[in-house]
Amino acid sequence: MRRRTLPALAAALVASSAAAAAEFKSLIAPAISYDSPSVQGRKLAIILAGTPVEVIVGLDRWLKVRDVTGAINWVERRLLSDRRTVLVNVDRLVVRSEASTAATPNFEAERSVVLELLEGPRFGWIKVRHQDGDTGYARAVEVWGL
Repeated sequence: MRRRTLPALAAALVASSAAAAAEFKSLIAPAISYDSPSVQGRKLAIILAGTPVEVIVGLDRWLKVRDVTGAINWVERRLLSDRRTVLVNVDRLVVRSEASTAATPNFEAERSVVLELLEGPRFGWIKVRHQDGDTGYARAVEVWGL
C-alpha cells in the first residue's frame, strides 16, 4: 500500500477547495426567475439588471442561482454575464480612496446599491465603481457577491 506524500495531499486539498469556490455572475438585463428550468415554470420574481447571483448549477440554457436573500431560482443563462458586481448589504457603505479605514471617503452607498467589482478581495478590501463613475475601496464584509 502506497502512502500519499504531504505535497500530494496539499495539492488535492487546494484542488478541492478551488472546486468548491462560489461562482458569481451578474444580470445584464432584468430577468424573470422561475421555479424550474423552463419558461413554462412558475414565475417567482424579477431580478434587476446588474444584480449579482451565485451560480449553483447549470443546464443547457438555464442556471440555478441563489440571490442575496438566499432564494434559489432558475434564470436563463443568456441573461447573465461574467462581469462582476456586488450588492451593498449594510445600511451605509463608505467607499474610501485607499484600502484603509483611515483613508478619505470617496463616496457612500446605501443598502442594495449595485457596485461594479474592479478588484477582488485583498486583505479584506475590494475596489469598486459606482454607476456614476466614482471608484474606491470598500470592506469586503459589507457587500454580497464575492
